[in-house]
Amino acid sequence: MSLEPTYWTSVDGPLGSLLLTAGPGGALTSLSVPGQKGGRTVGDDWRRDRGPFRAAEEQLAAYFAGELKEFRLELSTDGTEFRERVWTALDSVPYGATTTYGEIAARIGASRAAVRAVGGAIGANPLLIVRPCHRVIGADGSLTGYAGGLDRKVSLLTLEGALGD
Repeated sequence: MSLEPTYWTSVDGPLGSLLLTAGPGGALTSLSVPGQKGGRTVGDDWRRDRGPFRAAEEQLAAYFAGELKEFRLELSTDGTEFRERVWTALDSVPYGATTTYGEIAARIGASRAAVRAVGGAIGANPLLIVRPCHRVIGADGSLTGYAGGLDRKVSLLTLEGALGD
């Protein structure tokens, strides 16, 4: 159990009430949507405080309004070295574009056989929306799984103009 406090707040948005967490330094550690597979839930020892989240709230509002294409937030995640490489590769997928699991594997220098592991790492991304795992699609163009639900993936890709009407 960590001695450092976890701060949290919730932000209402078009995808539901978003749960944001941060560590003592104020870096964003997670962003979860309601019903998310593997999403976080508020812990008994967490501290509710909107202070560390002002920039995230402003940037999320601008993103959902179609006015922000790239988040500029301090992020802090705690994954394996492999997962961290995959999550960092997500940051390079531009707004309005999509990529495939195989392309992410190639970006991090992983073998073609590692595509399933890449998918697992993407599915475990703790920073939905901010770290754009919704931009990863199947090699055949299909909208494969999304921890936040395929309806939310469609909403995000539509907002970004990556999907037709």
